[in-house]
Amino acid sequence: MSCPHVSGAAAYVKSFHPTWSPAAIQSALMTTAAPMSSGINMEAEFAYGSGHLNPLKAANPGLVYDANETDYINFLCGQGYATRLIQLLSKDNSTCPKDTNGTVSELNYPSFGLSTSPLKPFSRTFKRTVTNVGSPTAVYRANLSFPTGTLKIRVNPDVLSFTSVGQKLSFDVIVEATMDKAMVSGALVWDDGEHKVRSPIVVFI
Repeated sequence: MSCPHVSGAAAYVKSFHPTWSPAAIQSALMTTAAPMSSGINMEAEFAYGSGHLNPLKAANPGLVYDANETDYINFLCGQGYATRLIQLLSKDNSTCPKDTNGTVSELNYPSFGLSTSPLKPFSRTFKRTVTNVGSPTAVYRANLSFPTGTLKIRVNPDVLSFTSVGQKLSFDVIVEATMDKAMVSGALVWDDGEHKVRSPIVVFI
């Protein structure tokens, strides 16, 4: 996220949604940010994050990617943190699950990042869940924006139909390619005609 007042923006969103978790507020800020051009900075999203924050839009994001303490503990376990450090951070007796495979990429975060080797074919599936915080009945369609001929990306399902506020629906993002560039970036946008919920996708060597 690119903004000198990320805290004043979070506080603004929280004033409208006092029961939202920090993760939901962060998601609202990220997915409604105005995208920036990689021509401004060659490091693209690594330099400017999701883009320019728009607190007005963030107060009504349509969908949010939420996460709780357990999700973050599993993420840290997937990163290889020892139980002692996990408990130091959580301040309780939290332990890592026996199987932490995939928890790094499956943290319910509103962006997608993947490191790979040059000229080596790869396929990665990201699992995400979004919560409807907009219209009770809404149909969101997935739109992908990427440079031509770079990555093969599929979203399954590519249509999410909600019937109530607070309803959660899950989807997969499958990324396939053979990288011959240092970095390729684009975005997944869920669009219901009123909201455009944008998540950056970055693949790098």
